[in-house]
Amino acid sequence: MANTDRLPLAGIRVIDLTQVYQGPYCTLLMAKAGADVIKVEPPKGEPIRQRQEVSRGAAVPFAMLNQNKRDMTLNLKSDEGKDILRRLVATADVLVENYAPGVMDRLGVGYEALKAINPRLIYASGSGYGITGPDKDRQAMDITVQAASGMMSVTGFPDGPPVKCGPAVVDFMSGTHLYAAILTALFHRERSGEGQLVEVAMQECVYPALASNLGMIYDTDQPPPRTGNRHGGLASCPYNVYPATDGYVAVICTNEGHFVNLCTAMDMPAMATDPRFRDRAARVRNMEETDAAIAAWTARHSRAEIKEIFGRTKVPHAIVRDLIEVTNDAHMHERGALGWVDHPDFGPIVVPASPLRLHGADTLPFAAAPRLGADTRAVLSGELGFSDGEIDRLEAEGVVVRYETREAAE
Repeated sequence: MANTDRLPLAGIRVIDLTQVYQGPYCTLLMAKAGADVIKVEPPKGEPIRQRQEVSRGAAVPFAMLNQNKRDMTLNLKSDEGKDILRRLVATADVLVENYAPGVMDRLGVGYEALKAINPRLIYASGSGYGITGPDKDRQAMDITVQAASGMMSVTGFPDGPPVKCGPAVVDFMSGTHLYAAILTALFHRERSGEGQLVEVAMQECVYPALASNLGMIYDTDQPPPRTGNRHGGLASCPYNVYPATDGYVAVICTNEGHFVNLCTAMDMPAMATDPRFRDRAARVRNMEETDAAIAAWTARHSRAEIKEIFGRTKVPHAIVRDLIEVTNDAHMHERGALGWVDHPDFGPIVVPASPLRLHGADTLPFAAAPRLGADTRAVLSGELGFSDGEIDRLEAEGVVVRYETREAAE
């Protein structure tokens, strides 16, 4: 582990029982801010790690989201495994889990049980619909919450079916909110000395992001339509993705100055004073004509030409890039937002830094995520005082599993 002494969360210990994307992203942000994150996995590893059985690339997200953490295995179905967790919690600051509501209570290691051991503990729970309410027991994955939250109903084109967002936006939105809840609770503890339970429901993180779409309800009393790449509230134009000779470009004009710049860039100055287009309301009323005129121009130019012309004339735009282009983005690499690591399981891969930039604080280097159980012995001996013989017995009984032990067994 790199030195974290000059990072904001140095000295904060986190017990990370999370899996997939939501929770691991939350604890990645904590690790990158200097917290000592001990990732506790079941003996076979968490679900994303197990994707290695499908393909190398399918499990790469695990490496992206679990950098700068220590990793140990623990069988929480065993009495001794639960006892080890309780002992870890006794000196921890935060425990984070995103199991289905009730799972931790049924294991005897829920909030009330752990609070009795450590009243200063921040216990953070991420779930789909919350730990209370009639929907709390509904199964929740990113795509199902996109559907239930209304996000999917407004994604796609008007003449097509509902479409999920390409990335796992709900998992990562809620992971970010979970991080914020934990930091807020730590600030509260700093003032009061008291720990607390905090929770974030994936569905509740989505609603504010639907602001543009929700506004339409109050004009039409009807569910908002799918608008494709147009503004979700159909209240701005141009706001769309337009064709180029070799791809696409996204263009948005949020004020009249932007639109005048666009008309100048397209060498169509008269369009800026045409009654059909001269202000936002007119362009929204004549959206089809507005978009058609812009598309006719962009379709005659390459992405590089459009980028040069629009950049020079200050038209808000972005070339639609594929993920290979983004992975190798010179800007993000120069800023240290992305970096290459040589992972022992996946080979050379690109991993992200924390988007949270705290100027004046140190930053951690990019690191390969730990192998399953890589730090089990170190945590048991260093944090809990187990002897080598005791750890050998725990391994033999399946309470914990080292990576080397698992590899030898295979």
